[in-house]
Amino acid sequence: MASSFEKFQRRRIISSYFSVVLCIFIVLTLLGALGLFVINTDKISGYVKENIPMVVYFKREANDTVTQAFGERLKNSGYIKDYKYVSKEDAVKNSPDLMEGSEFLEGENPLLDNYEIHLKSAYVDKKHIKDIEIELRNDPYVGDVSYDNVLVDKANENINAISYWILVISGVLAVVAMLLINSALRLSIYSHRFTIKTMQLVGATKTFIRRPYIWKGIQLGLLGSFFSMIAVTCLAYWLDGVFPELHLWADWIPTAIVLSGVLATGIIIAAISTFFATQRFLNLRTDDLY
Repeated sequence: MASSFEKFQRRRIISSYFSVVLCIFIVLTLLGALGLFVINTDKISGYVKENIPMVVYFKREANDTVTQAFGERLKNSGYIKDYKYVSKEDAVKNSPDLMEGSEFLEGENPLLDNYEIHLKSAYVDKKHIKDIEIELRNDPYVGDVSYDNVLVDKANENINAISYWILVISGVLAVVAMLLINSALRLSIYSHRFTIKTMQLVGATKTFIRRPYIWKGIQLGLLGSFFSMIAVTCLAYWLDGVFPELHLWADWIPTAIVLSGVLATGIIIAAISTFFATQRFLNLRTDDLY
């Protein structure tokens, strides 16, 4: 009978430890994923902004020398991320719908030579784009400069709004993480409440009683954090494959910061929660344990 009871107790302890590790893993993985987004917000916003095109159209009298010189000018500009020259012949090839009518094929090509430009993210706002547009229009061979004003404004507004709400959600999730992990560890310590009180009754100090439980809590925190770090690393690797422009893997320092934060959070919350859980049972009267 005693052996059967011991096995039952052992299974119950293992089950409670598993619940704690699982809770820590889930919560820290969510926090880590959110941390990856927060710490790479500038990259994400930059990627969105730098994919908004500006098109510079030339007048018909502009020749190859003019367009090549304009390209050199763009190359030396500090606000240009990349640019691509599209001749009017290439523009026709890229617009198959325009080639369907015989009238278009027989007449003069109505399309214009142009440069498709992508600006650096720091210059994708209303003020900078307007200044760049004025500068480009001052060229006597530039006929028009086209870009989507509404898209630029919406991109900046949405990025600011998303960044704000991500910070709010991160704060809320951090609090929820502490509460969930604390609750799981308290339930784990609850099964040892009689052992804690017995040790206290025979004269053991509170520090002596708390020490092994805090160490066990730290071990559980380390285990949950370790699995969470693996999950976050896999997530970063997957995102780097889907969005290689963000360079999540090449620029490993932000990812390393997030992983270090996950590890530290798991250890600190586990240690603090275990401390207060054991303290609660140490301060209870014997009659209150039942």
